[in-house]
Amino acid sequence: MSNDSWQKTLLVAFVLCLVFSVLVSGAAVVLRPTQEANQRLDVQRNLLLAAGLAEAGAPADLVGELMASVEAQIIDLDSGTQNTDVNPDTFDAISAARKPATSEALDSEADLGRIKRRANMAKVYLLKKEGQLTGVVLPVYGSGLYSTLYGFIALDADLRTVRGLKFYEQGETAGLGAEVDNPRWLAKWPGKMVLDETGVAKVDVVKGGVNPSSPTIAYEVDAISGATLTSKGVSALLQFWLGPDGFGPYLAKLKAQQMEAS
Repeated sequence: MSNDSWQKTLLVAFVLCLVFSVLVSGAAVVLRPTQEANQRLDVQRNLLLAAGLAEAGAPADLVGELMASVEAQIIDLDSGTQNTDVNPDTFDAISAARKPATSEALDSEADLGRIKRRANMAKVYLLKKEGQLTGVVLPVYGSGLYSTLYGFIALDADLRTVRGLKFYEQGETAGLGAEVDNPRWLAKWPGKMVLDETGVAKVDVVKGGVNPSSPTIAYEVDAISGATLTSKGVSALLQFWLGPDGFGPYLAKLKAQQMEAS
């Protein structure tokens, strides 16, 4: 076949595409376990950041050591009870939310976080010291302006006070909505209250800044400057996940257990 023929050009192009596709596919298969391990490490690192147990960039061995003191549980969101039949290590709430058999559709009134479907179960993380509950970390997610925000909110042992908030995945506008992951803004959250005495979610992100004389200042955090819709999204997704359609029943049951134990 002549070097100048179109048949040979097509043949060479086909062979090259075939070879490189095999190489890329092979590399993806070989690297998948490493990628999955790195993803798990990143999620664990951000969980510990929300809980105030680790700093950004904590080494893998330290993350593993700290996670040994964190107890993961699977709970039924409607009843708030623990489900011991499901392995926390393999459960994926996002995948479960996509399947009608393991999730439920949310009506527009209940869907504050604009997630459309919510899994029937969720994973929670109990923080303990010498067998005593010191806090709980809850996974949260919902719509911002341009993306879905994924993160963790950590509560103190009273189950009302914020220990920390951390978003580990988002696609908001750099310099604006993406500031949800700015340590300076996240530093405003510890010490804030998210539930009132009756367990009702009152947390709110306030446009224009919190009024020092506001009677609800304990529940309020300054909105991100120039990112009103992203800030509203954070407020809405937290109200959803801390409310009756999210972790509300679980937090109420856990609170009752604490009172019985005392």
